[in-house]
Amino acid sequence: MISPIAITGIKYDVDEKTKKYVEQKVGKLDRFLPRHARKSASAEIKLAQVDQKNGNKYEAEVILYLPEKTLTAKDSTVNILAAVDIVEAKLQAQLAKYKEQHSEDRSVLSRFKRSFARESQ
Repeated sequence: MISPIAITGIKYDVDEKTKKYVEQKVGKLDRFLPRHARKSASAEIKLAQVDQKNGNKYEAEVILYLPEKTLTAKDSTVNILAAVDIVEAKLQAQLAKYKEQHSEDRSVLSRFKRSFARESQ
């Protein structure tokens, strides 16, 4: 589970139900992280109400702080929970790329260590 998670409401009062839902959705993104990044990952979530002529919209923005990188996703819809779901899907795609990049770095390093060990024997 990603922690700490900071949830901020901008022109929007975040109730316990919404807070719990957001923590659950964003918190479980840790399974898409490489193992070395899980302990140091943290999240900042901004939930905002945007007043428009034809009705209110809700905007969700999630900023994930990871080692060597910061990932951001933002979306707005007429339902705050739907906005959180869309942002979660966007972050999953970004995390897949992040994990792929960092797993390649580790595999290259392990291959180098193995070939160095063979040469030194």
